[in-house]
Amino acid sequence: MTLLALIRHGPTVWNGEGRLQGQTDIPLSDEGRSTVASWRIPEEFHGFDLVVSPLQRCVETAALLCRTLPAPPVPRHEPRLVEMSWGSWEGRTLPDLREEYGDGMEVNEGRGLDFRPHGGESPRDLQIRVTPVLLEIGAAGQPTIAIIHRGVMRAIYALATGWDMRAKPPHRLLHKMPHGNALLFNVDAEGRPHLLRLDLPLTRDSAP
Repeated sequence: MTLLALIRHGPTVWNGEGRLQGQTDIPLSDEGRSTVASWRIPEEFHGFDLVVSPLQRCVETAALLCRTLPAPPVPRHEPRLVEMSWGSWEGRTLPDLREEYGDGMEVNEGRGLDFRPHGGESPRDLQIRVTPVLLEIGAAGQPTIAIIHRGVMRAIYALATGWDMRAKPPHRLLHKMPHGNALLFNVDAEGRPHLLRLDLPLTRDSAP
């Protein structure tokens, strides 16, 4: 078993506005940079390898977090860990989409893992894309931190728990996936994730 810690990137302007980011390359907001600068990677994760989605919001988060480590790892950009594509819906909000598509949107969302934005990926597509990365991590046996996106974290959580995304996740924390918490898994040699912890907070500076 190989430890895998998942950390969501810091906040962006689009996060604050409730817009669907998907693969649109939005940087951290000024507030997001300040927030991430207050985080610390827990000591139990020191010495882990580091893989990072190549989108700006993850790369910036990784750079800020690495500054706090006594021996920063060299981040490896992993394109297979980019956020789920929301196609032509990127930049929109879910309330706007629900108003526009009405019952059709409700039916689509009810498909769970097979929900598909217009011109985008389904969560199941995302799982298929991410699974080879998990297999490589599990086979390598080197504990790893991944700085990634909400959708990718939910997809890995679903692989670990069997959640089909047709209803709210079994663990309440996963419903909104707040910034500033790490999720911890064991990944076996076949690439299967096994949930260990959902609520590991990133330690923060005591200074205001």
